[in-house]
Amino acid sequence: MQDWQKQLPKMKAGDVWLVGAGPGDPGLLTLHAVNALSQADVIVHDALVNKDCLSLARPGALLEYAGKRGGKPSAKQRDISLRLVELAKQGKKVLRLKGGDPFVFGRGGEEALTLVQHGVSFRIVPGISAGIGGLAYAGIPVTHRDTNHNVTFLTGHDAGGIVPDAIDWENVAKGSPVIVMYMAMKHIEPITQKLLSAGRLPDEPMAFVCDATLAEQKVLITTLGNAVADVEKSELSPPAIVVIGDVVKLHEGLDWLGAASGKELTPDPLGLNSLDTSSLSGKTA
Repeated sequence: MQDWQKQLPKMKAGDVWLVGAGPGDPGLLTLHAVNALSQADVIVHDALVNKDCLSLARPGALLEYAGKRGGKPSAKQRDISLRLVELAKQGKKVLRLKGGDPFVFGRGGEEALTLVQHGVSFRIVPGISAGIGGLAYAGIPVTHRDTNHNVTFLTGHDAGGIVPDAIDWENVAKGSPVIVMYMAMKHIEPITQKLLSAGRLPDEPMAFVCDATLAEQKVLITTLGNAVADVEKSELSPPAIVVIGDVVKLHEGLDWLGAASGKELTPDPLGLNSLDTSSLSGKTA
């Protein structure tokens, strides 16, 4: 064992680790996440945690499903939080494994505060959020200096399963050149209407990335005005990450997974003619 491996933290009886599993591809697990999987007595996991990630659990570990999926019977959040407390009080080494990052629309903060309330020791292990990592697997960066210097992340539904009233859609539409939306596919029609009503243009590029980072990943490139009809025709289904803005154009130049399957990439997808090839050809200006 290498020295750095020896320095990885040890789980203690009665500890709860809230760990992000990333967007799906087990290769995107952090070393701390793999370390936790190798030690935990009980793994309480979400619906979006890939089964290949769970296969890294130590032999004999108990797997408990605590998934919450829209429109389907789901465990109540308070029950999940209290289950973590109960397991910890039993002296178990508890791993709470959540898709993406625990603190990015993952309710990790709520669960951690419940642990604090009951005097349970815990550790937070960040994960790669689907809104960044999932889009990267689709060749869509959330920032690019020729398109945007800020980005807004938001959720497409609230605790009641409806489009959040707390979001100032008008200011988001006017103030953010790139908008990344989690859990928005189910409500994409009212969301697109809110953004169009606030002044976003119908021909603005938009993308849906379903099953991000997995072998079955699918990418739909559309526009804000055509999104509802195109999604309906595509028969795509959640989980999905949705992104709006000119960064979507970069998919044609940065679709590295497509290139691996023979797709020809476009070196100047933004049409800026900014690619300097003089140094490659040996010519000087």
